[in-house]
Amino acid sequence: MSYPVHVHCNNLGIPGNVETAVATMEAAQGLPMHLAHIQFYGYGAEGTRGFSSAASTLIAAFKKHRNITMDVGQVLFGQTVTISGDVQAQYSRRHDATPNKWVAWDAECEGGGGVVPYRYQPKSFVNSLQWLIGLEIFLLADDPWRLFFTTDHPNGGPFTRYPQLLRLLMDYDYRLACMAELHPEAVAMSLLKDIKKEFSLYEIAIMTRTAAAQMLGLPDRGHLCPDAIADIAVYTPHANKETQFSHAHLVFKNGICVVQDGVVQTRTHGTTQTLAVSYEPSIKRDLQAYYDQFYNLHLDNFKVGDVSFKQTDGQRFVGHQLGKPYFAGV
Repeated sequence: MSYPVHVHCNNLGIPGNVETAVATMEAAQGLPMHLAHIQFYGYGAEGTRGFSSAASTLIAAFKKHRNITMDVGQVLFGQTVTISGDVQAQYSRRHDATPNKWVAWDAECEGGGGVVPYRYQPKSFVNSLQWLIGLEIFLLADDPWRLFFTTDHPNGGPFTRYPQLLRLLMDYDYRLACMAELHPEAVAMSLLKDIKKEFSLYEIAIMTRTAAAQMLGLPDRGHLCPDAIADIAVYTPHANKETQFSHAHLVFKNGICVVQDGVVQTRTHGTTQTLAVSYEPSIKRDLQAYYDQFYNLHLDNFKVGDVSFKQTDGQRFVGHQLGKPYFAGV
């Protein structure tokens, strides 16, 4: 199985861009497609401020197009940093830098990027609505096999804040308490206060483990069946889910206990995954024609030669032969 094409839609962060996201789903024509950090494309243009939640419109299209998978890109309040290869967008946001330190760079071969620190604040109308839209998407989708758990690290929030997001999804009363601190106009425009769904631990396990492994085409991960890679986290149940998921009781890596109650027990090497990717050679002709028409560089400028790993350690270098395409829900 192979990973579906990973698409960043146009018009990121622009009010009304939900139309772009829906059109992108339709343009896939039933082929597998993954849409990245979809919260940033769940925006309508209604209301006196011209900015509103379009999560319900987005999810209606998501349910219609079963070939589509998405990750959320949830915004969480507090300090983070935004990183993007869109140099102009990052440069245009330099005045929002908090603290006032930022960097943008442009390079040859059509490369570059920008880093702008940012602090999401609950009293901000825009930030409040972004927080609300992400949670609306999570809770309205009702399909943990096709919707994945992310904060678009670090742009929406660092991955170290995942325990708080898990609590938001699993605790309706906690969501309500958090909403009381938000900009009131944003709350009034949101459906979130009326969505009482709470994710079960089973749904969280699917969303954060099993479904992700399936989409990546890694059959030896994301489950506890025989022959699976024993990467396992064990948590102590707690009424406060943020507390529960902030500290694992045990962490196993390849069946070896590496952490117990926050204390490192064993230090192990990580694993490098390598892919053997096949393609139809004739596509180079079409790509060459496209580059000749629209680019000022030759296609060969972008060519990456074959990489040969000389290491023979099968524990640290694992190869995967990609086969048939992944189809969501299969």
